[in-house]
Amino acid sequence: MSDEPLAIDIDPAPPSTRRPVRCRLCGRPLTGAQSRRTGLGPSCDAKLHPPGPEIRTRRHEVAQDPLPGICP
Repeated sequence: MSDEPLAIDIDPAPPSTRRPVRCRLCGRPLTGAQSRRTGLGPSCDAKLHPPGPEIRTRRHEVAQDPLPGICP
């Protein structure tokens, strides 16, 4: 064995020669970094993970009879 380092090209490939990543749901090519990480395009991701329901946190008055023993 020799003490010479192995000749390995560690530089990443330029963006134009990257292998295309396709959406797992519809098969279209993905371009965004987040889409490439998740494997889903924005529209397909929205179909699989819809936003949660909007929860109202505001309180409102409710008409109710007064409790017995309490003067209004």
